[in-house]
Amino acid sequence: MITKYIFGDPVETGAVTAAVEDVSGVARFQVERDKGGIAFRLPLGARDVVYGLGETMGRVNKRGGRYISFNTDTADHEDSNPSLYASHNFLVVDGEAAFGAFFDTPARVVFEIDYQGSGEIYVHCDTQDLRLYQIESDTALGVCRELIAAVGRCYLPPLWAFGYGQSRFGYAAPEDFRKVADGYQKNSLPLDYICMDIDYMEGYRDFSFNQKNFPDIGAFVSEMGSRGIRLVPIVDAGIKVEPGEAVYEEGVRGGYFCRNKEGGFFKAGVWPGMTHFPDFLNTRAREWFGGLYKFYTDAGIEGFWNDMNEPAIFYSEYAKGLKNPLYQLILGMLPGKRRKEKKARELLRDYKSFFHDMDGRRLRHYDVHNLFGAMMTRATSEGLERLLDHRFMLFSRSSYIGANRYGGVWTGDNSSKWEHLRLNVRHMPSLNMCGFLYSGADTGGFGGNCTRELLLRWLAFSVFTPLMRNHTSKFTQNQEAYSFGDVEDFRTVLRLRYRLLPYIYSEYMKAALTADMYIKPLSFVYPEARGIEDQLLVGDSLMIAPVVIEGALSRRVYIPEDMTEVRYNGEFTCRPVSKGEYTVEVGLSEVVFYIRPGKLLPIGKIISNTREYDVSDLTLLGDGETYELYTDDGLTRDCTLENIRVLRK
Repeated sequence: MITKYIFGDPVETGAVTAAVEDVSGVARFQVERDKGGIAFRLPLGARDVVYGLGETMGRVNKRGGRYISFNTDTADHEDSNPSLYASHNFLVVDGEAAFGAFFDTPARVVFEIDYQGSGEIYVHCDTQDLRLYQIESDTALGVCRELIAAVGRCYLPPLWAFGYGQSRFGYAAPEDFRKVADGYQKNSLPLDYICMDIDYMEGYRDFSFNQKNFPDIGAFVSEMGSRGIRLVPIVDAGIKVEPGEAVYEEGVRGGYFCRNKEGGFFKAGVWPGMTHFPDFLNTRAREWFGGLYKFYTDAGIEGFWNDMNEPAIFYSEYAKGLKNPLYQLILGMLPGKRRKEKKARELLRDYKSFFHDMDGRRLRHYDVHNLFGAMMTRATSEGLERLLDHRFMLFSRSSYIGANRYGGVWTGDNSSKWEHLRLNVRHMPSLNMCGFLYSGADTGGFGGNCTRELLLRWLAFSVFTPLMRNHTSKFTQNQEAYSFGDVEDFRTVLRLRYRLLPYIYSEYMKAALTADMYIKPLSFVYPEARGIEDQLLVGDSLMIAPVVIEGALSRRVYIPEDMTEVRYNGEFTCRPVSKGEYTVEVGLSEVVFYIRPGKLLPIGKIISNTREYDVSDLTLLGDGETYELYTDDGLTRDCTLENIRVLRK
């Protein structure tokens, strides 16, 4: 059951689509108002576990942490960092009874969960205008299902978006993309798409291709398509200030950009130099921006990733030293802590210096900051819905609850660190709790040099995440799977992904169509496993226990009930394993996972990409009797549970 409590005059975020009854008063929480906003307090039981908050640092159990919802462009993915790229203001308390709370405001929110041993949840919102949704259910999983149902059906990607993708900041010309395609295909490594980072653009301008490198982008898209590989370009949040350029001129004429405090269009320096930000909170501006993707779809492109949409700002028109060419150099030379503090002060000033027209309601950006990236995703998705008659790939860096209806997310500019692999494992169930099923991380890490061992272990986890993309920076060593010498181990892991596609695609689609989670914490089904955060449930049949420690060739695994252990090293080996705790050997050349009792796992043939996807001849592993396979053409929008076919062992 969901109830809604309205405070003041809240901004309509569009997060909740279900009809929810307004209730006076506030159950559970003690409410305190102050000049800076409104606070909520709730005592915690000694054994209560607190889940949620989607993309944040720390553990899956959020007790003991302090987290700030304020979307931030940061590569500092360390536990001391309270904010990342997204704001998912949803908490689940699992104790004697389970309940949830969604603080629906796009303003800054601070969450202190038994912080410094306070014994309470303390939530402070930088506004007195918000909606609070409280959810009652028998279990933590039930609470999450209620929230997911309330925010609306999750985004449905095409089948090919579940394939493996390669990406790098630095691919700039057709030869770069051909080299990647050649490297994968010559080594018999499956691949479905290659991402195009900002180097494909003309002067880093959205909706442009470098004419010297891509004189006929349509022909190049067709060439790659003939090899079974799709191109997925990046689109950033700013439009370059460039009089005479068509997109810029359209935006100016239509008044589609955010305004500064003087009433002109706000200017901020990002990759192309000075840019204007489209006013994504404005309906007309969203329609305009979404229509611009025709530039890409006319060339045959049907997959996109939106970036820099917190929004990221390098400097603004209000930067005191902007006219001084040494300003950015001096800023870069400051010690790390001082540089971060100075940059944070500048961003705070900038976010308070521009404004939105939300269909007649003037809003300061700072007060609705966390909604900007989500509304960019909405604009893109709605535009592509008009431009294409089938499903498309779309994922974003910045997000807010409800944006899961329009696209997926990836977790931003991580690094090639083992801790960031462990963070990826923790992020996936937390994002699923908030409705973001199509999610993943930069496999292998974006910053730093990835080792062969780290990439293999990370791929072995990413096999099970819906978005499986290997992405790194131009300032790192090569990270393609064929770049580490002997490719046999990589071939084994990537082939496993494609052999599991009948299961991954089925479980994702069924979860999306029934308002369920695709990846769950182990404790959501096995409450005694509350302290285990590096084992996850994937779909209805599988439990995974990835290796996430450097140099480890084994790990401890808790088996909550009798299961079937599956070991894949090019071939599948199955054996029964009894309930208990074991040390399990897992070599670099293999992936080990578990099938729950009474369940089945459909396995497909070895394929090179999703063009060869075939469910006519599947092998069923496990001791169950039936499996519900979701099957369609992988593109149609008419997705219903009527597409389920029952397989019998």
